[in-house]
Amino acid sequence: MLLKTFGWSFAVTALGLVAAVFYGGWEAFGIVAILSVLEISLSFDNAVVNAGILKKMNAFWQKIFLTVGVLIAVFGMRLVFPVVIVAISAKIGPIDAVDLALNDKDQYQQLVTDAHPSIAAFGGMFLLMIFLDFIFEDRDIQWLRWIERPLAKLGKVDMLSVCIALIVLLISSFTFAAHAHQHGGAHVDKAQTVLISGIAGLITYMIVGGLSGYFEDKLEEEEEREHEAEEAAARSGKQRSPVVLAGQAAFFMFLYLEVLDASFSFDGVIGAFAITNDIVLMALGLGIGAMYVRSLTVYLVRQGTLDDYVYLEHGAHYAIGALAVLLLVTIQYQIHEVITGLVGVLLIAWSFWSSVRRNKALAAAEGKAAASDDKTEVSSGV
Repeated sequence: MLLKTFGWSFAVTALGLVAAVFYGGWEAFGIVAILSVLEISLSFDNAVVNAGILKKMNAFWQKIFLTVGVLIAVFGMRLVFPVVIVAISAKIGPIDAVDLALNDKDQYQQLVTDAHPSIAAFGGMFLLMIFLDFIFEDRDIQWLRWIERPLAKLGKVDMLSVCIALIVLLISSFTFAAHAHQHGGAHVDKAQTVLISGIAGLITYMIVGGLSGYFEDKLEEEEEREHEAEEAAARSGKQRSPVVLAGQAAFFMFLYLEVLDASFSFDGVIGAFAITNDIVLMALGLGIGAMYVRSLTVYLVRQGTLDDYVYLEHGAHYAIGALAVLLLVTIQYQIHEVITGLVGVLLIAWSFWSSVRRNKALAAAEGKAAASDDKTEVSSGV
């Protein structure tokens, strides 16, 4: 099971590290290895959230996620995206941006740093909306009830998450963005840039998330019909497979996953510049990490981990909320990527530990109930 799920990740790791040695020797080998670990640590929460969505898809779309999705993640976000950022911010052509990335790494890094406020605003708003929509939803299973119960009641107010996100964006644009970092240590006013980028992130979430939600509702309707069919099949002694997303529904879920992955990868791409400004090494290291994140996503789905540890999804969404806030704060203040990664890991570890405690408590309660039933049977003489 482990080799089947992580086989491609192991192969890509070997090829990537060998390529790094040929490209820049053992120093490049070390840099690629560090970047791989960085990407995995920063994106573990991404894997948990992705697993919650991917388990609704059929086997075909899960394979698409691991093949086409990986190409988009590795080549799109880890290689093409930094170049596009430079091309747009410096107002130069894509070919010139690639030439700059390969031959003038310091200037390339400066231009990416200058573009960070717009990246942080777009990604921060997208991730913030994911967190707000999760926390305002009334759920049967609640982790931090003292927070989630009152917020679920507030969530009955229409468009509350959008209003809060826009308020956060306004505050960020007139506080952090007013003193955003520019290369050379200078501060510039990027309030307008942050506002436009943040609104773009919000619109992107509403379009992609709205389409995904529409097809999820269709799936739920289908599941209700399927449930009735399953009951009829059970009465006749037959078995039916559970409904999973396919066709247009799966396509829009796949699109949602890719946009979600893109938003998660912002901090990894930006954080990678603290280690190297070589775009080739960056693509190799982050690409290896992205492979493991995807393999981990599939592993969580196939093992049913989210069903066994019910608070993991909660912890991942809290990590998303924390990452959204950190991205907005980094518009003005520099936050080390280790802190960003640790926040997510700690929240997920906490939710995992809470899930384990819950499972033990349920098992103990079931054991007591079974013992009580046995005593009742003995006393009744059965």
